[in-house]
Amino acid sequence: MLLARRLHTLALLKPDLLANPQTVAEIISEIQRTPGLQIARRAQVFWTREEAERFYDEHRGRFFFRRLVDYMTSGPIEALALRGPTAVTLWRQMMGSTHPVRMRVTNAGCLRARYGLTDTRNSFHGSDSPQSAARELRLVFGEQITREMEA
Repeated sequence: MLLARRLHTLALLKPDLLANPQTVAEIISEIQRTPGLQIARRAQVFWTREEAERFYDEHRGRFFFRRLVDYMTSGPIEALALRGPTAVTLWRQMMGSTHPVRMRVTNAGCLRARYGLTDTRNSFHGSDSPQSAARELRLVFGEQITREMEA
């Protein structure tokens, strides 16, 4: 599983962010200026319910699952394959925790504090491990992502 060894991660900018192209441009610029992170691949996608449910399958049965799927299918998503020596950790630090309101108090500079709305509508996704990243990158970009990341 070369994706995990090369330390790539999936970053998603969720539908609420894509409603404002200037916000997306600011976030992309911030990622590009971050030492240790590089955008390896970028695509705008519009998930069907089935795709969103497959992506978030680990949360099926939890109280927020349907609300999350509804949110993720409400508009386009910007998907980024990020790479760097510590891409998973670095992207998760940039995002902050899934609780934007809490982050405004404890980590006001993180992305979710600045752009997130609620725990469900927190504006960003980041893989939580290299193994999750490999799975999620394939789900979003298809099997060809494995070959591209190996190059």
